[in-house]
Amino acid sequence: MSAPRLGAPYSPAVGEAFFWGAVGAAALVIGAAFALVVPIHRHVLGLVMALGSGVLISAVAFDLVEEAVDTSHGTGGVAAGLAAGALTFFVGDGIIDRMGGDKRKSSGGEQAEGSGLAIVLGAVLDGIPESIVLGIGLLAGAGVSVAFIVAVFVSNLPEGIAATTGLTASGWAPRRVIGLWLLVALVSALASLAGFAVFDGASDWIIAFVLAFAGGAVLTMLADTMMPEAFQHGGRQVGLMTTAGFAIAFALHLIE
Repeated sequence: MSAPRLGAPYSPAVGEAFFWGAVGAAALVIGAAFALVVPIHRHVLGLVMALGSGVLISAVAFDLVEEAVDTSHGTGGVAAGLAAGALTFFVGDGIIDRMGGDKRKSSGGEQAEGSGLAIVLGAVLDGIPESIVLGIGLLAGAGVSVAFIVAVFVSNLPEGIAATTGLTASGWAPRRVIGLWLLVALVSALASLAGFAVFDGASDWIIAFVLAFAGGAVLTMLADTMMPEAFQHGGRQVGLMTTAGFAIAFALHLIE
């Protein structure tokens, strides 16, 4: 099956890829809207972020890396993908940090010290790897993993809440904040569509590489941005919540 081309018959999977990418990122918009209406204590927010981190760690282990291992058939794509994903996010995040986006997920308003453009680029960088995977999941014809889409949604919800709380505290207008997350949701949907279109017909090695690449990027993102923010506000209890999130996602994986 070749990638969709201009003038080619429309494939329902194309719209499905866009839809699931939008669903995963919609949690950012929902979280932002919730934070604009309901004040949330930072301790609670830290615990919710820990839960989301645990869910994503489980998704990386069982829906990305394990799937990559099964797909690669021992050809080495997994190790290369993990390393490339981690290094790519590390370098990209470093560039965005220098541009002024290092506090983009802060709930305390530190975004006021940074750059609006860098915050937007950082938010996009955080969401692209997982969105691409949603599109790739449709290539085998089995549909999107329920466990993975839940993991993406649950992890994005506290991210939208935390960042929105900080952005409004730093002086961003509510309309500007919602506009940011709508833009990120659109880019995420397009990234999911790209994951379906670009890698349609790709070899098993390439698919395994991309899955592991996303896993490495997501793990690096968690350790660099989401988990430190969770511990700062949630304290020692974040360990329990992270484990709970991992267990929930793993249970969904087993049920699926």
